[in-house]
Amino acid sequence: MEKLRITTEPAELDIPLIHRFLSEESAWARGIPLATVEKSIRHSLNFGLFAGAAQVAYARVITDYSTFAYLVDVFVLAEHRGKGYSAELMAAVMEHPNLQGLRRFMLATSTAHGLYAKFGFAAPSRPQALMERYAPNAYVAGA
Repeated sequence: MEKLRITTEPAELDIPLIHRFLSEESAWARGIPLATVEKSIRHSLNFGLFAGAAQVAYARVITDYSTFAYLVDVFVLAEHRGKGYSAELMAAVMEHPNLQGLRRFMLATSTAHGLYAKFGFAAPSRPQALMERYAPNAYVAGA
């Protein structure tokens, strides 16, 4: 097994890889512009998981570091799935010192409920209190 390393240093992230995955392979950010990815990285707490020298997984947390966090853009490259990397990445996120004591930590997923449940995530206790403003075509030219 290759040596794993997780970093939160934006300068160490493989931004072209992150952009390529999000814009071409993800279901949630298809077509996202590189400039938008770069800006989102600058304004978030990022987690890059490396196997050897190569980045193979990523997660991003939008947070005020005090009361609220929102987990987004979590992925493991297809050829590296099934090796426990998503659990390693989530453990690092949940153990990060700046993410302790938050009142609310949220995420949205359509496929990984089992993974996130292992880290204490559940359906909202009061879904009737949640609202969203959703623009599914935000990255489509002319939308």
